[in-house]
Amino acid sequence: MGSSKKFLQPYKDGVRLEVYLQPKASRSEIVGLYGEALKIKVKAPPVEGKANKALLLFLADLLGLPRRRLEIISGLTSRRKSIYISQTNLDAVQKALELKIDEKG
Repeated sequence: MGSSKKFLQPYKDGVRLEVYLQPKASRSEIVGLYGEALKIKVKAPPVEGKANKALLLFLADLLGLPRRRLEIISGLTSRRKSIYISQTNLDAVQKALELKIDEKG
């Protein structure tokens, strides 16, 4: 993932993850870095919060955490979002994300 991890920062009792979301994709997946955010595609459309819900479920599954520990703290109606992941640390989230990004090649 390179030396710059500005998309992942300590926040309260967990971490803040900066995401660039692409809804209505053919499948849900991490694409890679997009500026200072992690680009993630989800299958759900951007209507009635469906893409946001799909994003949080995708990340919770990827990180092996309960969905209730993830919350969008900014960007509810934007493609750029800040996600608060509570009760975790940078190392745990970073490791899970690096494994997923490394799978992409």
